[in-house]
Parts: sequence; structure tokens; C-alpha cells
Amino acid sequence: MNDADYLYLKRRVLALTSIDIDAYKSQQMRRRLGTFLARSPGTNIVSYCRMLENDEDMLKRLQDFLTINVSEFFRDLPQFERLKTSVVPELLRHRASLNVWSAGCSCGAESYSLAMLLEELCPNRPHRILGRDIDEASLVRAQAGGPYGAGELRNVPRRLLRAYFAPSAGGQCVPEGLRRKVEFRRHNLLCDEFEEGFDLIACRNVTIYFTEAAKAGLNRRFHSALREGGVLLVGATEIMLDAAEIGFTRTGPGFYRKLSGAAAAGIPRVSAGFSRRAVGWPAAISQGVLNQRGR
Repeated sequence: MNDADYLYLKRRVLALTSIDIDAYKSQQMRRRLGTFLARSPGTNIVSYCRMLENDEDMLKRLQDFLTINVSEFFRDLPQFERLKTSVVPELLRHRASLNVWSAGCSCGAESYSLAMLLEELCPNRPHRILGRDIDEASLVRAQAGGPYGAGELRNVPRRLLRAYFAPSAGGQCVPEGLRRKVEFRRHNLLCDEFEEGFDLIACRNVTIYFTEAAKAGLNRRFHSALREGGVLLVGATEIMLDAAEIGFTRTGPGFYRKLSGAAAAGIPRVSAGFSRRAVGWPAAISQGVLNQRGR
């Protein structure tokens, strides 16, 4: 794909899907798109884009390819263990109910995992859990509560499987009681407004193909969306090099806490060119080890 074709494709994709390919790492995205387009109809980029304008299924396949929907319940068990034993209990010391955002929630597995965790730690409290994603088909499945297959459920302990799921054709479904605890809606991280006042934001492995500039901008917006003392959870292998400059402190693999205004004010600024057992929770969560689009 030459430069002119790539530029044309980026503009048409943005117009048709609101996905800004410029926010993704150029070399990786260009290579991935080249492979995808080689298996797609159309004699050239222009003809392919014209087909996208008139074929919703083709456009959906491209959007699914770009948004990389990968998800399972309690993905990366050590992170959920840390949430269970220290992060969430600390947040609950300051607030009776929490405001939680699962960003890039895909089919809802991460959002429902967080809902189960909160229900186990502090039952019947009016927590607010938001699941947001750009992919409407994934959101339809999330709102329906499944069905979810064995691979997506492999980390769910049997007790939780019995308590929070119901067998259905095609797998297991989340019943209405748990579904009511999560609000799903379409949201584009790169261009839509962020709400504020969150205690916990989970955005795990959603940005792994984003440019460093796009990541830095998102991290600053996440910081603004959190309350003081709130926590941003990213993938365990994701490192925020400018965390201190933004006003975060790293508390564990993938965990960044928003500093208070006074604490953040004491952080020296770097130059612009420089980058640098809770009651009721099953022991099965503590015994696993695992690995997220995050969720």
C-alpha cells in the first residue's frame, strides 16, 4: 500500500467509523491493514472504500478488525487479586459506593467481573459501573449478558459460575440481576467526552497499538476523570513513563493512583522532550495465574 492509498484509506475509515487510524502506530497498523485488505474484495483502495460505503457487513468486518475484540472474565488474575485484597478495600474506606468505568469493555466480561468482585466484597451497595466500547455488536452482546463460551469463562470459580450465570444455548448467560448493575454504551476513547468523578477506571491493553502521543493524551484525560485517590488500571505489562509528570503514582503492575493536589504539586516537572483476604471472595481467584482488548 503506497502513501497516497494509505492516506485515502485513513480518511475514509475516519469518515465511516469515527476510528482515527492516525492514533495507532503507523508501521504496525499499515502492515496489519495490508494483510487484511489482501483478503478483501476490491481491485484497489478507492473501489474497496466505495464498497464499504454501501455494504454494512463489510464495514463491520473492518471495524471488528480495527478494534481487536479479545476478552474473558477475570483476565489477568493477579490484577484481580490485587483489586480484591487492597485496591478496592482502600477505595471503599473513603466511599460507601464506587463509580467505576470499564473503558474498551468489548463484550462485557471485564465489566461483569468488576460487578461480581464488588458484589462479593460489599453486597447490595449502589455502585455505578459503566461499560463503554466503540463496537456496537460487542455492546449488544454485553447488554444481553452473553452467551459466553468456555474459553471466556475459564477463570470464573465454580461458586461464582453457579451464583452469577445461567446455562443457555451457546454457553452461559449473565442473569438480569447482575446485568442491571452495569450500564453499557457506545463510546470512542479518541474523540468522545469523558465523564468525571470516577474511583476506578480500567483500560487494559486497549491502547497497545496506539501512538505514544495518543496514549499520553488519554492518560491525562483519565487523570482528569478520576477523583483524587482514584485508580487507573491498565495492562500489567503497560508502563506509563510520564506517570509522575501527569500526577499518578504507580502502586503495582498496571495500577496508577491519582495523587492529591498537594502531593502532585510537589512533583518536579520534566522538560517536554523527556520521557522517562477479603470476606466472601473465593480462594480460587488467589490460586490462578493468567493473562486482556482487556477485559
